[in-house]
Amino acid sequence: MILHYVVQLIFLLTGITALSASVFDWEWFFTADNASFLVRKLGRNGARWIYGIIGLIFIVAAIYFYSQIPTV
Repeated sequence: MILHYVVQLIFLLTGITALSASVFDWEWFFTADNASFLVRKLGRNGARWIYGIIGLIFIVAAIYFYSQIPTV
């Protein structure tokens, strides 16, 4: 049961980080090697939109997973 909460926390933190980076245009996030691929392909604003959407998806997934855990 604890593993479910760990996975939810990982999803939530990942989503918050991606969404925050998108909203606040964090330089360190968009110049990292992992994000630079999208920045090259879509431009900075396009990458910000994609990471914002990904962040929202991860946050919604964490909430959904939390709501699906049966209470004892």
